[in-house]
Amino acid sequence: MSKPPEWLAAGWPHIWLPYAQMKTASLPIPVVGGHGARLKLADGRELIDGVASWWTMAHGYNHPHIRECVARQLETLPHVMLGGLAHEQAFTLAKRLAALLPGDLNRVFFSDSGSVAVEVALKMALQFWINRGERGRHKIVSFKGGYHGDTFATMAICDPDEGMHSLFKGALAEQFIVDLPRDAATTRALDDLLGRERRSIAAVIVEPLVQGAGGMKFHEPEVLARIAETARRHGVIFILDEIFTGFGRTGTMFAMEQAGVVPDIVCLGKALTGGTAPLAATVASDRIFEAFLSDDPARALMHGPTFMGNALACAAANASLDLFEREPRIRQIKRIEAQLRAGLEPARGLPGVRDVRVKGAIGVIELERIDREALRARFVEEGVWIRPFNNIVYTTPPFVITDDDLQRLAATMVKVVREST
Repeated sequence: MSKPPEWLAAGWPHIWLPYAQMKTASLPIPVVGGHGARLKLADGRELIDGVASWWTMAHGYNHPHIRECVARQLETLPHVMLGGLAHEQAFTLAKRLAALLPGDLNRVFFSDSGSVAVEVALKMALQFWINRGERGRHKIVSFKGGYHGDTFATMAICDPDEGMHSLFKGALAEQFIVDLPRDAATTRALDDLLGRERRSIAAVIVEPLVQGAGGMKFHEPEVLARIAETARRHGVIFILDEIFTGFGRTGTMFAMEQAGVVPDIVCLGKALTGGTAPLAATVASDRIFEAFLSDDPARALMHGPTFMGNALACAAANASLDLFEREPRIRQIKRIEAQLRAGLEPARGLPGVRDVRVKGAIGVIELERIDREALRARFVEEGVWIRPFNNIVYTTPPFVITDDDLQRLAATMVKVVREST
C-alpha cells in the first residue's frame, strides 16, 4: 500500500479493530467509496468485493434508491425513540416484514445488531415459559458448527470447540450443543435429548441450511425439517437464525422456505437494510406474543435498545425491500450460483483442497490448512477483496455483481488457492 491517508495514520494508535490481534495487525486498507460490487481505495485502485461487507451489501454499494430514501428521511427525522413515540418507517417496515414472512410471524421487535436480535429471541423464549408458569425451562439447544453472535448469551450457544469463545468457558451459561440430525443416530440423539430434558429446555435454535461464521457448512432442507418436527413434537420453541441466510443469500428470500418450515421466532439482520445501516429484527409468532399480554406489567418484554427502529435504518430497509420487489434479485442469485459452480469447480482435486461447495450466492473452497493473512494479501494484489477464515476461502458477493466481475472473482479464488497448495 502507498503512504496511508493522514486520517488512517492519525487514528491508528486509537482504534481497536474486530477479530484482530492488535499487536501484530497491519494497517487496514483505506476505502473512500463504493459502487455496485466494487470498493474504491484511497490510492485510486478498485477491488471487487467478494464478501459484500460481511454478507450485508445485497444490492451493492451506494444503490441510488436506498441512498435517496435515506437522504429524504434524514431531512425529516433521523431518529426518535420508540419508547412512547412512533415514526412511519418502523411501523411500515414491521408490517412489510410480517407480510413477507410465512405463517403467523407477525410481531417485529427491532434492534441494531444480529447478536442482540438473537439475545432478544432467547429472552422471549425463556420468558414465554415463565409467563406460562413454567420457571424451570431455561436451557437452549443449539448445534455444533453453529455461530449466533459475540454477546454473552449468544456465545453460550455457539460451537464451543470450533468457535472463538472458549476463553469464556465458566462464565457462560452451559447449554446443550449437539450434532445436527443428519442421520438416524443423530436424529435419535436429538429426539432423546428433547424428551429427557423437555422440562428444562426452552428452545432449539439453528441457522437454516448454512452455518455461516462456523465455516460455511451446508445441510439439506430435510435436516432443517427434522429439527422443526422434533421441536414441535416435544413442545419446544423453534427459533431460526436467518441473520446470514435471510434476504436471498441461499437462493430463496428466506432459507426456511426450502424446507417448508415456519419457526416460532426468526432473527433477521445483515442484508435487512441492504448493508446501508445497522438494523436487526426478532420476529415472533402470534402464539409467542400472546404469552406476554397481561394486566401484570411484569409479564411484558422488558427490553429496549436505545436506537431500536432507527428511522434512517428503517428507511434503508424499506428501500431494500422495494428493490427485492422491483428488481430480479432471486434470478440474479440463481445466475451467481450457476457461475460459481462452474468457476470454482477447477479447485476440486487440487492438492490440499477438502471440498468445493456452492449454495445460492455462497461459494466455498475448503482447505486442509490455510495462511489467512498471506491469502488475503494475494487476493488484494489480484484486485479482489476476499477474507478467508477458519480453513475456508469463500465468496458471498453482492447480488448485482456483473458476470465479468463474478468470473474474475471465481478465477482468482482458484488461482490463489492453486498457488498456495
